[in-house]
Amino acid sequence: MRLKHRIPVRVRHYWKFLAGCVAFLLVLTVTLSTVRIRPYVTSSAVGGDVVTQDIVGTVDLFDETAAHSITLVYRDADYQRMLDTFYAEGEKDYIEADLVIDGTSVPSVGIRLKGNSTLRSLSRNGETPQGAAGPNGARPGGDQDGGRRQRGGQDQPSGTGPAGPEGAPGDGVIPDGADLAPNGGGMSRISLQAEEPENLPWLIRFDEYVDGRRYQGHRELSLRVAGMGGGSTVLNEAVTLDLLGDAGEVAQEYAYTSFTVNDRPTTARLVVEHPDENFTAKIDGSGVLYKSLATGSFTDQGDDPTAYDDDFKQITMKGSQDLQPVIDLIRWVENASDTEFDEQLADRVDVESFARYVAWQNLLLNFDDMSGPGRNYYLWYDLTSKKFTVIGWDYNLTFSGDAGQGPHEQGRLGGGFRGGGATRPTTGQQGAETEGGAPPGFTAPDTAPPGFDPEVADARPDRAGRPDNGGPGGGGPGGGGHLLKERFLASETFTQVYEDAYRALYRQVYADGAALAALDGITEVLSSVDGQDAQTVTDDANRLRTLVGQRTESLAADPVITQS
Repeated sequence: MRLKHRIPVRVRHYWKFLAGCVAFLLVLTVTLSTVRIRPYVTSSAVGGDVVTQDIVGTVDLFDETAAHSITLVYRDADYQRMLDTFYAEGEKDYIEADLVIDGTSVPSVGIRLKGNSTLRSLSRNGETPQGAAGPNGARPGGDQDGGRRQRGGQDQPSGTGPAGPEGAPGDGVIPDGADLAPNGGGMSRISLQAEEPENLPWLIRFDEYVDGRRYQGHRELSLRVAGMGGGSTVLNEAVTLDLLGDAGEVAQEYAYTSFTVNDRPTTARLVVEHPDENFTAKIDGSGVLYKSLATGSFTDQGDDPTAYDDDFKQITMKGSQDLQPVIDLIRWVENASDTEFDEQLADRVDVESFARYVAWQNLLLNFDDMSGPGRNYYLWYDLTSKKFTVIGWDYNLTFSGDAGQGPHEQGRLGGGFRGGGATRPTTGQQGAETEGGAPPGFTAPDTAPPGFDPEVADARPDRAGRPDNGGPGGGGPGGGGHLLKERFLASETFTQVYEDAYRALYRQVYADGAALAALDGITEVLSSVDGQDAQTVTDDANRLRTLVGQRTESLAADPVITQS
């Protein structure tokens, strides 16, 4: 009795309840001890940083019909320190600069180098970055094959040279050692020098040093450099963005601007909207934006979201949404049978939008799309429909292929086509077949992107007998393909929707003259921008005009176009 009275009264009164709780906990411990518990983020339609200052400016920065001006002033000591870090570590640090856009002063913005393989050609006092390719593909220190990175417990080929958050190779880059002579669209191997900052690819960030600041709603701006198809003027990308915008597709805004850095000569540059929270405002509905990284493979790597850090970066709704919808899509595309793919794709992907996306890439001769070496695409996940939309970006390699490429052929890095698991030689711009499947004037790269094997990329089947195209998930190193795109094109179920989209876009872009009209209008604006070289503008425009004419003529006789 004494022992009983030592127990508190409340405990004695509620001993049955307490005993029940203890028993329940024991049951949970025994039954769930081997069950993995995963946290889930509840759905929410909110997210993003708080905007505290939105600078209006005096002129709409992305009025593409006007010539703009951008001036940057920064301390040379900061610039040199940034280069030191880049060359030593491959990191692209921000430095502080004062910016003037169309007469509006924006102090203390952050600027950094933009790109990955693009920057391999960046020389400083005649030297390229550690690990980057020099002349003829040779790398400092004899690292001809480049490094390797650990992923999922296995060695995977990595892009050589510095690589930042975007991943490598990325950014629509010409391979190291390539000597790309003019061909229709005007292919060129860019050469960058640290002593000429006015010609470098830059990312401008308005809130790097001032929290919550935007300029006309934009957090970041990108100053582009040349790809293959537009020469140094990047006319190909401007024309592409103009066509996409006029057709109602989700596309970045752009404009041409004079660009002055400190006391350096003024140049004419293409400035492009960088996809961020403001970019999603033009997409209907509420959803989450994910960026594909160039290091990605679009393969199932399990349930742990951190295993996909090299594959996708979530852009919006961080903290209220997560990567699970993307993981589910990857797993389904990889494991669905052909019948399941045909019957259920429309439950997961906006099929008509995807058909237009794929058709655009072919029509505009863009081999560096979602299946290219840069993995240049975004995924938009609509929270209402629970469907994905593929959104393209980084178009500085459009109009860089052969005018004779057909609707069911895929352009390849270095020339030639893929289609149905086979290749055929490329025809030259005048219709003559060229040696080795390369366009006239094309010298094959001395070094292909890391891990790229065109024969394996075209021929190797996956376990289900479908074309794997060079790597896991159809997206192996070097841009061999993308399993979602490959399965879509291989399915007879979706042939009609793809060909209908292709035919309609051909008539709008080429037959009705939209591409040439866009080129003429953009060239006229560019010719009025301070710092432009009149002869260069004329030459680049003429090359692109020639390719557009040849593409129009070649496709006009294709059965996909001629069928009613």
